Amino acid sequence: MIGARLPGVAKVALLAAHCDDLAIGAGGTLLTLCEARPGIEVEALVLSGGGTEREDEERAALAAFCPGARLSVTVGKMRDGRLPAQWEEAKEAVEGLRSRIDPDLVIGPWTGDAHQDHRGLAKLIPTAFRGQFALGYEIVKWDGDLGRPSVYQPLSPEVAEAKVALLQEHYASQRHRPWYDREAFLGLARIRGIECQARYAEAFHTGKLTLDLAGD
Repeated sequence: MIGARLPGVAKVALLAAHCDDLAIGAGGTLLTLCEARPGIEVEALVLSGGGTEREDEERAALAAFCPGARLSVTVGKMRDGRLPAQWEEAKEAVEGLRSRIDPDLVIGPWTGDAHQDHRGLAKLIPTAFRGQFALGYEIVKWDGDLGRPSVYQPLSPEVAEAKVALLQEHYASQRHRPWYDREAFLGLARIRGIECQARYAEAFHTGKLTLDLAGD
């Protein structure tokens, strides 16, 4: 297990197909990142849910998950489950996000996600953010698409508990779902923690990395 640091992260771009994706996939990481870097700039794009109660939930939730950050949230009105047919609209939204921020870190879905909206958005990310370090989060679901991630963000027990509490507090529209509960969220975090020798963790997929073996 090799540890790596990302010094100088001052700007972060967040991408999601649906409201709550970011909180479920990277909520603990966002809490950790924003608490460690007061005033960090965070620009979030969510493709669907605009104009509904889900947008209100998302805005309140991201404000809680990004404490102290200079946060901007855009929630679009794409139809759930229709991204392949709305490719142009999704592409324009991602390019719009790119025009608003030059991030040090990009967090979005990963290309192996079984949900077509997540997977489609993940494929668009490198077309707009070509030189940035990008992490692809995972979301547990009935499809059984959890893979073998290679990047881990350990979470303290306090952060893991805070993530679960905020998920329950802010997404009332999702509480009826059989998978939306404390056991599911903490269970996956515990498994990923075991894999990186921590109590809890969130795991991510990433693509290309460049080594600097000649550096100090």
